[in-house]
Amino acid sequence: MIFQIKSYIKFLWNSKNEHAVHSPFVFSLITKCFYDKKDKPEYQVLKNYRKSLLENKETIDVTDFGAGSKIFNSKTRPIAKIAKTAGISRKRAELLYRITNYFQPDSVLELGTSLGLATSALALGNPKTKIITLEGCPNTANQCQLQLQKFNINNVVSLRTEFSTYFKTNNLQPTTYNLIYFDGNHQKQATLDYFELLLPTITNDTVWIFDDIHWSKEMEEAWEIIKTHPKVTVTIDTFQWGLVFFRREQPKEHFVIRT
Repeated sequence: MIFQIKSYIKFLWNSKNEHAVHSPFVFSLITKCFYDKKDKPEYQVLKNYRKSLLENKETIDVTDFGAGSKIFNSKTRPIAKIAKTAGISRKRAELLYRITNYFQPDSVLELGTSLGLATSALALGNPKTKIITLEGCPNTANQCQLQLQKFNINNVVSLRTEFSTYFKTNNLQPTTYNLIYFDGNHQKQATLDYFELLLPTITNDTVWIFDDIHWSKEMEEAWEIIKTHPKVTVTIDTFQWGLVFFRREQPKEHFVIRT
């Protein structure tokens, strides 16, 4: 916790708003998407989706394949508490919806489904897109599937698999993903491994979103390495997320933006 507080203070010191951005691409993203304050009908669906989970009295046994939880000491966890403490926040879900709606990706990959709070935001952002979401814990994946069905979200293919198993059994070379949301393993080496494995899937318009880039010293190190990769041209650090772009026409620039 102390590490994250120090990281956040550093972030606030270095962060800017749209007035310090001279890239037309990033300026448009910030003003038309990040800072869009207009209410959306989809926000009510996201709110109801979250409310349904918060009112769920059941518990499930959770299998952690990543860095584990800083909140839970037991594998048996109340669904409501997972949604409240481990799921994406309301504000972030709405931003993820806006990002997906802004870029209108044709294909989306999500690493780490959990209860589907982020999945629903991705799905609502572009109902025509095909979303593949990966979750290693079968009980969590089952709950997400029930939630998606309950809210008639039908553009999601939920796969119960460890990420490494999926990458080994699927030839990613001919596949392209316009948006990838990384939220399943907050460890440095795993994050870098997934980064390298998924590079063949990028297009010029691809956006990658890494969750919890300041979660630990290791995750910050992974983020710094990703920023220096020769195929990466633009990155945006929003503290909670790191956005990565591969636009060849863009000069290499790194932004720290308050959202």
